[in-house]
Amino acid sequence: MRFLRIHHTTVPVLLLAGATLLGAPALAATGPDFQYVGQDDQVHGLTSPKGCVEAEGGGARAVTNGTRGSASLYRDRGCSGRAVAVLPPGSVSQVRPYFASVRFPVTG
Repeated sequence: MRFLRIHHTTVPVLLLAGATLLGAPALAATGPDFQYVGQDDQVHGLTSPKGCVEAEGGGARAVTNGTRGSASLYRDRGCSGRAVAVLPPGSVSQVRPYFASVRFPVTG
């Protein structure tokens, strides 16, 4: 799912600046709960993600976790192998080199 087409060198700065100015809860209220810049240089977003989700476009660079739970990023598809990063709720981070899937808490 595409939301913006922005040159890849400006997106991390914009995401980090937006998180600083608005705060993570405000980001989540105005767009997808989880956003990342893919290896395809597109901004991707997920709303109310649960369980294991494939990172369309291959996740890379800036990631914003506006969910209420931690997001575990995996280099392999299917959330397999070792997590390359764990982002707490409300965090914004750079992820290198990439991730292929993300596991979110499943709440009922």
